[in-house]
Amino acid sequence: MEVPAYQTKSADPAGEGARHGVTRRGVFGGAAALGLAAAAPGIARAAAPQGQLTWGLHVSVASTWLDPAETQGIITPYMVLYAVHDAMVKDMPGKTQAPSLAESWSTSEDHLTHEFVLRPGVKFHDGEPVTAEDVKFSFERYHGTSHTLLKEKVASVEIVDPRRIQFKMKEPWPDFLTFYSSATGAGWIVPKKYVEKVGNEGFKNKPIGAGPYKFVSFNPGVELVLEAFDGYWRKTPSVKRLVMKVIPDEATRAAALKAGEVDIAYSIRGEIADEIRQTPGLTLKPVVLQAPNWLYFPEQWDPKSPWSKLQVRQAANLAIDREGMSKALFLGYCKVTNNAVVPYTFDYYWQPPDAVYDPAKARKLLSEAGYASGFDAGLMYCDASYANMAEVSVNNLAQIGIRTRLQPIERAGFFAGYAAKKYERGIIQGASGAFGNAATRMAAFVVKGGAFAYGSYPDIDELYPKQADELDHEKRAAILTKMQQLVQEKAIYAPIWQLGFINAVGPRVGESAFDLIPGFAYTAPFEDLTIKA
Repeated sequence: MEVPAYQTKSADPAGEGARHGVTRRGVFGGAAALGLAAAAPGIARAAAPQGQLTWGLHVSVASTWLDPAETQGIITPYMVLYAVHDAMVKDMPGKTQAPSLAESWSTSEDHLTHEFVLRPGVKFHDGEPVTAEDVKFSFERYHGTSHTLLKEKVASVEIVDPRRIQFKMKEPWPDFLTFYSSATGAGWIVPKKYVEKVGNEGFKNKPIGAGPYKFVSFNPGVELVLEAFDGYWRKTPSVKRLVMKVIPDEATRAAALKAGEVDIAYSIRGEIADEIRQTPGLTLKPVVLQAPNWLYFPEQWDPKSPWSKLQVRQAANLAIDREGMSKALFLGYCKVTNNAVVPYTFDYYWQPPDAVYDPAKARKLLSEAGYASGFDAGLMYCDASYANMAEVSVNNLAQIGIRTRLQPIERAGFFAGYAAKKYERGIIQGASGAFGNAATRMAAFVVKGGAFAYGSYPDIDELYPKQADELDHEKRAAILTKMQQLVQEKAIYAPIWQLGFINAVGPRVGESAFDLIPGFAYTAPFEDLTIKA
């Protein structure tokens, strides 16, 4: 076959070239790009893994999160994926789009071919090598968020040899690596032979991956147990056993942490967080996530609904006391950006004017829209783990006359219903901490056909394909800026904030791995965790 001319993606530490897809240098090795000596083959292994760390999880682990093929456009599945599985390319400390199972990749001059070279010697937990066959199989099997877009853009996946694989594009697509590496689970690799042997359900019940930890057991609603994989390519994990216990009640999680029953507790808020902050031996670990939270109005495309009127949606925006809610529930750690779905850390982010809390003006807008006495908005659907936050929004809206009743749903079920477009009436309190850029968020939450878009606007839809094909970064930025401005002008969402996610760790924890990957909610990379001597 004819070999196309290639340009290699940048490995600059700041990650800007990787984000923009325009800076190119010579082919790089994974260890050099990561700047991690421990990642280099041949480096002496660390001591054998020892001890156990136990988590108190704020949500129940869904079996779908054990299978990369079912990854939703939210961050929660990566809480497990970073432990059990590995990706060709993924976000890591100090580097977005860091080489992982792929030691290098390159793009042809015409932007129609992306070639990946697998790292030599990488293995799955059963000892089988990770090959190009597994890479192709994982991509073709993927049916999670944005799978339709990926399949529309990729013409074919071709194996060159056991360590080299090429993705052929139908047309140049600057966001291919962003979608493939982190915004979806398509680049997280599973073993073809094993999946074909046990089937999809069998795989979710007993997954085999290529990550730093092996699956031991899973008791739905109770706990997930993992054990160190000493054959992991980057480095041998320090901690032998990880136990993730489901403890939905916040006070119970905090009590378990104080009693030494868990070492790490996710999502601790308000007075409980303040109490932990003052408890000797316990430490708060707040992280500002790449996770905007919002209120969404799925009825806005129904001309018979009050939400179809711009003034009503603008009134809801003015009714939310963001700063007060952050101080009361999250010790003020949340970052109010007023951008509905795009985090400030993402490429192509547009900074809107400051958010305003003005109930009097909100009531005036409602009156102008013909709802001087307010109206019944039905249910407000939310992830049950953030019901207390939704309660504040319910009260804020009630103060201007918009009456709504809270409907908390356990996280896996909530997002499944959200994506299945089940919440057609009422209000949705949503969020996403998934990796990506402004375009990936637009794809999932704004434009026609988006996984979580209940409707769309033609002027925004027309702009999306224009930016998707634009290789000039500045021109593309201008289009994506315009799209974000239109989202705000139309008040499609009522933005709340980027979540200040507060975690807590006990005295046995050395390196907790919080915030090593900027904007990531949970502990990762898991192989970096340590227990104090």
